[in-house]
Amino acid sequence: MSTTLSYPELAALLQARAGVTVAPGDLEQPGAQFDEFGVDSLGLLGVVGELENRHGLKVASGAESAKTPSEFLELVNSSLSAKAGA
Repeated sequence: MSTTLSYPELAALLQARAGVTVAPGDLEQPGAQFDEFGVDSLGLLGVVGELENRHGLKVASGAESAKTPSEFLELVNSSLSAKAGA
C-alpha cells in the first residue's frame, strides 16, 4: 500500500467522490485552487472519507477545508506517513 497520495490519485478520487473531473496536471499547477475546479469542502469531505476507509486512518484535521491541492496532499500525506511510521 502506498504511503503517499499523488496528483493522479487525487484526480481520480475527486471524480469518484466529488463528481468533478480534473486533469492531474491542472491540480499540480502552482497556485491552483480547488474552487477553480468546482471542488468545495463537501467534495473534499467525500475524498477524506474514502481515504480514511481505504487506509484505516484519521486524516489530519482541516484536510476537508484545504484551499489548494498541494495543501490537501501535504495534510493527507503527513497522515499516511505518520501511520506508516507507527
